[in-house]
Amino acid sequence: PPAEGELMSQEYITRKVNALLNKLTMERFDSISAQIFEYARQSAKENDGRSLRTVMKLTFEKACDEPAFASMWARLCRSMYDSMTDDIKDTSILDEHNKPSSGILLFRKYLFNRCQVEFEKGWKVNMPEVDEVDGMMTEEYYAAAKAKRQGLGLIQFIGELFKLEMLSERIMYGCMIKLCNDPANAGDEEAESLCKLLTTIGKALDSKPKTAKWVDVVIQ
Repeated sequence: PPAEGELMSQEYITRKVNALLNKLTMERFDSISAQIFEYARQSAKENDGRSLRTVMKLTFEKACDEPAFASMWARLCRSMYDSMTDDIKDTSILDEHNKPSSGILLFRKYLFNRCQVEFEKGWKVNMPEVDEVDGMMTEEYYAAAKAKRQGLGLIQFIGELFKLEMLSERIMYGCMIKLCNDPANAGDEEAESLCKLLTTIGKALDSKPKTAKWVDVVIQ
């Protein structure tokens, strides 16, 4: 732990936040999410938002690895967003008035950039064949299965963020168009990702005439 008056190291924050993420449940959500944000709040004493970015990175990794709890990880992001204060800033990101970006606008920028980077990585993998003789899975198989799980986990997480109004309709449209850009040559990655996205946000999109048209086009 840091000495009195010193900032916590990012390694220390990583250890502490990972431990809290492992304990997070819907029953204990309010208390644990508040503890998690306290580590991100160290960015009020920084100029580059590094502690906040560390906490967001760990949340993203957890969300991709455990898609069954996607709605809870998205709710954690929403909780952090609602807790943001203007003393948390990043002097390297300037707003339209040439002032450092801060508060909820900074959180949105970090969130969008993280989503964009991870989404564009994709998860295109060639699943190795299972040995039919002994039924053993190879290390390559497990690595490919993990990449696929995390890739689809990210898609579901992005959808849950949209449902909590953390990401815009325009961003969702961009994701869908990218995934069905070339239907004739679409592979498993595009098809499965698109299905995962539609099963996550389709109901929300169908509730408005404008976005319902997008669903019709994408389905076709």
